[in-house]
Amino acid sequence: MSANDHTTAHEEAHTGPIKTPKQLLVAVFFSFVVPIFAIIGLVYYVTSANQPSAGAVDAEKAVALRIQKVGVVEIRDANRPLKSGEEVYKAQCVTCHATGAAGAPKFGDAGAWAPRIKSGFEALWQSALKGKGAMGAQGGGDFEDIEIGKAVVYMTAAAGGKFVAPAAPAAAASTPEAAATAAK
Repeated sequence: MSANDHTTAHEEAHTGPIKTPKQLLVAVFFSFVVPIFAIIGLVYYVTSANQPSAGAVDAEKAVALRIQKVGVVEIRDANRPLKSGEEVYKAQCVTCHATGAAGAPKFGDAGAWAPRIKSGFEALWQSALKGKGAMGAQGGGDFEDIEIGKAVVYMTAAAGGKFVAPAAPAAAASTPEAAATAAK
Protein backbone atom coordinates (compact mmCIF):
# COMPACT_ATOMS: atom_id res chain seq x y z
CA MET A 1 0.00 0.00 0.00
CA SER A 2 1.24 3.34 -0.81
CA ALA A 3 1.11 6.48 1.28
CA ASN A 4 -1.28 8.16 -1.11
CA ASP A 5 -3.81 5.44 -0.76
CA HIS A 6 -3.80 5.79 2.98
CA THR A 7 -4.33 9.61 3.05
CA THR A 8 -7.02 9.51 0.39
CA ALA A 9 -8.92 6.84 2.26
CA HIS A 10 -8.60 8.85 5.46
CA GLU A 11 -9.92 12.05 3.84
CA GLU A 12 -12.83 10.23 2.25
CA ALA A 13 -13.80 8.69 5.58
CA HIS A 14 -13.88 12.06 7.47
CA THR A 15 -15.58 14.32 4.95
CA GLY A 16 -19.25 15.36 5.48
CA PRO A 17 -22.03 16.72 3.32
CA ILE A 18 -20.62 20.29 3.55
CA LYS A 19 -17.84 20.60 1.03
CA THR A 20 -17.72 24.34 0.27
CA PRO A 21 -17.86 27.54 2.34
CA LYS A 22 -21.17 28.49 0.66
CA GLN A 23 -22.75 25.25 1.85
CA LEU A 24 -21.43 25.98 5.35
CA LEU A 25 -23.06 29.42 5.41
CA VAL A 26 -26.40 28.03 4.20
CA ALA A 27 -26.32 25.27 6.83
CA VAL A 28 -25.51 27.76 9.63
CA PHE A 29 -28.25 30.11 8.42
CA PHE A 30 -30.92 27.40 8.40
CA SER A 31 -29.80 25.87 11.66
CA PHE A 32 -30.29 29.18 13.53
CA VAL A 33 -32.90 31.19 11.61
CA VAL A 34 -35.47 28.46 10.96
CA PRO A 35 -35.76 27.48 14.66
CA ILE A 36 -36.13 31.17 15.61
CA PHE A 37 -39.06 31.57 13.19
CA ALA A 38 -40.54 28.32 14.47
CA ILE A 39 -40.34 29.61 18.06
CA ILE A 40 -41.95 32.95 17.07
CA GLY A 41 -44.75 31.08 15.31
CA LEU A 42 -45.38 28.91 18.37
CA VAL A 43 -45.47 31.97 20.64
CA TYR A 44 -48.08 33.63 18.39
CA TYR A 45 -50.11 30.43 18.33
CA VAL A 46 -50.11 30.02 22.10
CA THR A 47 -50.89 33.67 22.89
CA SER A 48 -53.65 33.95 20.27
CA ALA A 49 -55.96 31.94 22.53
CA ASN A 50 -56.12 34.88 24.97
CA GLN A 51 -57.32 37.37 22.35
CA PRO A 52 -61.03 38.07 21.84
CA SER A 53 -62.62 36.74 18.70
CA ALA A 54 -62.83 38.95 15.64
CA GLY A 55 -65.67 41.44 15.85
CA ALA A 56 -66.07 41.16 19.62
CA VAL A 57 -66.06 44.64 21.06
CA ASP A 58 -66.07 43.70 24.70
CA ALA A 59 -64.84 40.21 25.55
CA GLU A 60 -66.43 40.18 29.01
CA LYS A 61 -69.79 41.22 27.61
CA ALA A 62 -69.57 38.56 24.89
CA VAL A 63 -68.84 35.87 27.48
CA ALA A 64 -71.71 37.07 29.67
CA LEU A 65 -74.10 36.85 26.72
CA ARG A 66 -72.99 33.30 25.94
CA ILE A 67 -73.47 32.05 29.49
CA GLN A 68 -76.63 33.92 30.42
CA LYS A 69 -79.56 32.04 31.90
CA VAL A 70 -82.18 30.68 29.54
CA GLY A 71 -85.19 32.21 31.27
CA VAL A 72 -85.77 35.51 32.96
CA VAL A 73 -88.33 36.69 35.47
CA GLU A 74 -89.94 40.04 34.98
CA ILE A 75 -91.78 41.65 37.85
CA ARG A 76 -94.47 44.10 36.83
CA ASP A 77 -97.02 46.10 38.73
CA ALA A 78 -100.24 44.08 38.65
CA ASN A 79 -102.22 47.09 39.82
CA ARG A 80 -101.15 49.47 37.08
CA PRO A 81 -104.01 51.15 35.23
CA LEU A 82 -104.90 49.42 31.96
CA LYS A 83 -104.17 51.33 28.77
CA SER A 84 -106.96 52.39 26.45
CA GLY A 85 -107.35 50.94 22.97
CA GLU A 86 -106.01 54.14 21.44
CA GLU A 87 -102.91 54.07 23.65
CA VAL A 88 -102.16 50.46 22.72
CA TYR A 89 -102.74 51.23 19.03
CA LYS A 90 -100.36 54.20 19.14
CA ALA A 91 -97.75 52.25 21.13
CA GLN A 92 -97.73 49.04 19.08
CA CYS A 93 -100.23 48.66 16.25
CA VAL A 94 -99.63 51.93 14.39
CA THR A 95 -96.34 50.65 12.98
CA CYS A 96 -98.04 48.31 10.52
CA HIS A 97 -101.71 49.33 10.51
CA ALA A 98 -101.02 52.99 9.64
CA THR A 99 -99.11 52.08 6.46
CA GLY A 100 -100.53 48.67 5.60
CA ALA A 101 -97.11 47.03 5.99
CA ALA A 102 -96.93 43.25 5.54
CA GLY A 103 -100.56 43.06 4.43
CA ALA A 104 -102.01 44.63 7.58
CA PRO A 105 -105.37 46.36 6.99
CA LYS A 106 -104.92 50.12 7.21
CA PHE A 107 -106.47 51.98 10.11
CA GLY A 108 -109.90 53.32 9.06
CA ASP A 109 -110.03 51.38 5.75
CA ALA A 110 -113.60 49.99 5.88
CA GLY A 111 -113.10 47.83 2.78
CA ALA A 112 -110.07 46.03 4.24
CA TRP A 113 -111.64 45.63 7.68
CA ALA A 114 -115.17 44.53 6.56
CA PRO A 115 -114.39 40.79 6.12
CA ARG A 116 -112.46 40.79 9.36
CA ILE A 117 -115.28 42.52 11.24
CA LYS A 118 -117.72 39.89 9.90
CA SER A 119 -115.59 37.15 11.49
CA GLY A 120 -116.48 38.61 14.89
CA PHE A 121 -114.73 40.20 17.81
CA GLU A 122 -113.56 36.95 19.39
CA ALA A 123 -111.79 35.80 16.18
CA LEU A 124 -110.08 39.18 15.76
CA TRP A 125 -109.06 39.25 19.41
CA GLN A 126 -107.55 35.75 19.23
CA SER A 127 -105.70 36.68 16.01
CA ALA A 128 -104.27 39.73 17.75
CA LEU A 129 -103.30 37.74 20.84
CA LYS A 130 -101.75 34.75 19.05
CA GLY A 131 -100.55 36.46 15.88
CA LYS A 132 -101.53 35.90 12.27
CA GLY A 133 -99.48 35.97 9.09
CA ALA A 134 -96.57 38.36 9.50
CA MET A 135 -97.97 39.77 12.76
CA GLY A 136 -96.47 38.22 15.86
CA ALA A 137 -98.37 37.55 19.06
CA GLN A 138 -99.74 40.85 20.39
CA GLY A 139 -98.09 42.51 17.41
CA GLY A 140 -94.81 42.02 19.25
CA GLY A 141 -95.99 44.02 22.24
CA ASP A 142 -96.26 43.18 25.90
CA PHE A 143 -99.77 44.11 26.97
CA GLU A 144 -102.57 42.54 28.97
CA ASP A 145 -105.16 40.58 26.96
CA ILE A 146 -107.82 43.15 27.88
CA GLU A 147 -105.64 45.96 26.48
CA ILE A 148 -105.24 44.09 23.20
CA GLY A 149 -109.02 43.61 23.08
CA LYS A 150 -109.51 47.34 23.56
CA ALA A 151 -107.09 48.03 20.70
CA VAL A 152 -109.05 45.65 18.44
CA VAL A 153 -112.28 47.50 19.30
CA TYR A 154 -110.57 50.86 18.64
CA MET A 155 -109.26 49.81 15.22
CA THR A 156 -112.50 48.17 14.09
CA ALA A 157 -114.58 51.14 15.30
CA ALA A 158 -112.57 53.39 12.98
CA ALA A 159 -113.60 51.11 10.07
CA GLY A 160 -117.28 50.84 11.00
CA GLY A 161 -117.23 48.02 13.55
CA LYS A 162 -119.53 48.17 16.57
CA PHE A 163 -117.87 45.83 19.05
CA VAL A 164 -118.05 46.35 22.80
CA ALA A 165 -114.71 46.67 24.57
CA PRO A 166 -113.94 43.77 26.91
CA ALA A 167 -114.38 44.59 30.58
CA ALA A 168 -111.50 44.32 33.01
CA PRO A 169 -111.88 41.52 35.56
CA ALA A 170 -113.22 42.68 38.92
CA ALA A 171 -110.54 43.51 41.43
CA ALA A 172 -110.22 41.15 44.37
CA ALA A 173 -111.99 42.28 47.49
CA SER A 174 -109.45 44.01 49.66
CA THR A 175 -111.59 45.11 52.60
CA PRO A 176 -113.82 43.05 54.88
CA GLU A 177 -116.89 45.15 53.89
CA ALA A 178 -116.26 44.53 50.19
CA ALA A 179 -115.79 40.82 50.85
CA ALA A 180 -119.08 40.69 52.77
CA THR A 181 -120.88 42.57 49.99
CA ALA A 182 -119.45 40.23 47.36
CA ALA A 183 -120.57 37.19 49.38
CA LYS A 184 -124.26 38.29 49.40
